[in-house]
Amino acid sequence: MTSTVQKFQWSGVMPAITTPLKPSGDVDIAAAIGHACWMIDEGCNGIVIGGSLGEGQSLTTEEKIELWRGVSAALLGRAPVIAAIGSASTHGACLLAQYAANAGCSGLMVLPPYVHSGDEREAIAHIESVARATNLPVMVYNNPQAYRADFSAASLAAMAMRQANIRAVKDSTGDVRRIAQLAQLVRSGDAPNDLAIFVGLDDVVPSGVAAGAQGWVAGLANALPAASVALWKLAVAAQTDLKIASIRVAEVDRAFLPLLRMDTVPDFVQRIKLVQAFVGRGDERVRAPRLALETDVREACITIARNAIEQLDRLGIPTRSESLRKSQSSKQ
Repeated sequence: MTSTVQKFQWSGVMPAITTPLKPSGDVDIAAAIGHACWMIDEGCNGIVIGGSLGEGQSLTTEEKIELWRGVSAALLGRAPVIAAIGSASTHGACLLAQYAANAGCSGLMVLPPYVHSGDEREAIAHIESVARATNLPVMVYNNPQAYRADFSAASLAAMAMRQANIRAVKDSTGDVRRIAQLAQLVRSGDAPNDLAIFVGLDDVVPSGVAAGAQGWVAGLANALPAASVALWKLAVAAQTDLKIASIRVAEVDRAFLPLLRMDTVPDFVQRIKLVQAFVGRGDERVRAPRLALETDVREACITIARNAIEQLDRLGIPTRSESLRKSQSSKQ
């Protein structure tokens, strides 16, 4: 168990980083470090490593440790690195949490157990056991569509009240009422007053902020970090400047939404990596059992990306789309 905890604020845009792969299929650690640093340079507030978008279930323990260690060292003093902790067993998850702490990570995002999701009692016991394995601050990941376990707002609040280092919740239910319910429990004192709530799906950012979210674990930020940060800041500003910012955030969200919805479908890893490749910030390689997108789906995704980025550019939202500009220039 670690003896010290790096303090940071659970807030803002914290992308769940994709995992770059070499042509051989091995993890490209240098590319992952460069990608994480680029997203922080573009205004993001932290990095989550080894989650669903990072193909965490397909990574070996050694690969995870190497990623955690490399990115943590590169971002030390600049931004927190959050290790996603997922395992088929509670014992395995606790070991991963300790490895992440020893690798220099600032916090943990703890998933329900793989394979045996169990009932809520078992899932809660799993999360709390992993939280106790280190003194790092913990984000609880609630994603019933992917992991079957579904934590109610009351259960999440109770976990945070019992376990002092549970400091955040990532809500990927897609139902902003869940965020509102948990935010109400925070306001009423039935949850810790510093428990941070994060939007977990890209297509509900403005409504999630309006419901009480303080952060966003983002997906498309892997390709468009500056645009993602701009959307987040507009959503926050709309809560205090309803006349101007709310109109602006609606425009930006409407332009961005076709891309953001790629984060909500089963092949979201392939789609987001494709958008990264389209904007010149990565490649499309995924690890089996995932396969490359079929040709018609891939072409449809490229069309969506091109159209959305053009609209964001017209709205003055930074996209850093080098490949799109080169493509447009070659056609002129």
